[in-house]
Amino acid sequence: MTLFRLDASIRTHGSASREIADIVEEEWLAAHPGDRVEHRHIGVDTLPATAWAAAVTAGMTAPQERTAEQRDAVTLAATLVDELLSADAILFAVPLYNYGVSQHFKTYIDVVCTDPRASGTPFLAGKPVVLATVRGGAYGGGTPREGWDHSTPYLRRILADCWGAHLSVVEREFTLVGVNPALDPFTEQASQMHAGALLAAREAGRALGTLPIPA
Repeated sequence: MTLFRLDASIRTHGSASREIADIVEEEWLAAHPGDRVEHRHIGVDTLPATAWAAAVTAGMTAPQERTAEQRDAVTLAATLVDELLSADAILFAVPLYNYGVSQHFKTYIDVVCTDPRASGTPFLAGKPVVLATVRGGAYGGGTPREGWDHSTPYLRRILADCWGAHLSVVEREFTLVGVNPALDPFTEQASQMHAGALLAAREAGRALGTLPIPA
């Protein structure tokens, strides 16, 4: 069996989303010892910013008339979709950046959706997927910035509603406590959130390792 893991953080060390994803991966491997984990890190090995436009225009251009950039974009989209379709389970680690979706992951979604297999169809129907997402501040009900998280609802819509995945979400807030002095009064609350997220990651990883794979 294969787990496909994608990281979107721009950090390779000290990343809160990677910490959660590491635990999910560890639990999946415990259930599938010796099986493979395929990795893609788009926060570091970024996708070309022009790939989406090139792939879209390629779809309107006769194959023999496509530019080299269009051909490369079509090939990239097919590769990204192949990675998702060939995996038995999927793990996305995507932090909230500037109240929205990481530009790297938005580009990833846009390019994937240009492939005919992923265009307007739930091509991941029933496939088990875990989304590990983190936020520097707090955006829950009753907080001053309630509703400012414009990433998580969008990702749920794409992954579950559009792509059809059997989605579980592991979330952690207040990751900037201890980094931003203005958030020091929330140290205890942040610590509790951290512990809760790590526990949720273990549970999600165990579930990911036992969920049935769609035929």
